[in-house]
Amino acid sequence: MARTACMAGAQSIESNASRRRARALPLFLRSPRLETVIVLHGLWFQAAIVRPLCHWLGGAGFNAVAFGYPTVRRDLDHNARALAAFAERTPGDRLHFVGHSLGGLVLLRMLARAAPARLGRVVLLGSPCVDSRVVGVLSRWSAGRAILGAGLAQWRRAPMAAVPAGLSVAAIAGDRPWGLGQLVARLDRPHDGVVRVAETRLPGLADHLTLPVTHAGLLFSREVARQTGVFLARGRFDRGEGT
Repeated sequence: MARTACMAGAQSIESNASRRRARALPLFLRSPRLETVIVLHGLWFQAAIVRPLCHWLGGAGFNAVAFGYPTVRRDLDHNARALAAFAERTPGDRLHFVGHSLGGLVLLRMLARAAPARLGRVVLLGSPCVDSRVVGVLSRWSAGRAILGAGLAQWRRAPMAAVPAGLSVAAIAGDRPWGLGQLVARLDRPHDGVVRVAETRLPGLADHLTLPVTHAGLLFSREVARQTGVFLARGRFDRGEGT
């Protein structure tokens, strides 16, 4: 039976995924192994925000667990170390990772340091891996730098050039242009209201997909969740081309 847990620290929230739903899974997702997905939220949010995504991934046969971390006070290195320690004590025959926005940058920093044991696949949701016009504008002012926090400041100083060799990492971007980022900077389309699609195209990605959602909407879209589960299982997104 698929089991979903959203965890922040020692707290957990169990879903009501049923045996009937598990029996209805596609054959490629039916496995005796425990396939765990660790899900990271983005800037200013807490672990509870990824609860719907955890629930939907649980319905797809994964054991989905949310990792909560301080998005403003701590830098990428601190949060990457905490994530690696969390992953080491998280049960699962394979560990997949999903990161939204800043959460994807934390994931990439952890992978650059050392890929965890049992590593499966990784999906980045709206993560500005290449650049961020919004972050660049906000960084001009002390108040903006305070809002962005230590993690994004560190990323701006030393962004990742490409996906580490040998890893299966994909990205999903949104192109519905509604978001607070437009109040900060002029964004060339396509963008999700905060991050431009071009900013998500990190060299070395195994796959990239753009869907009609906003930046925040990446966390609340059933199609994003479905495509995330498909990539974690198959290593490519579903474009209706058959298997």
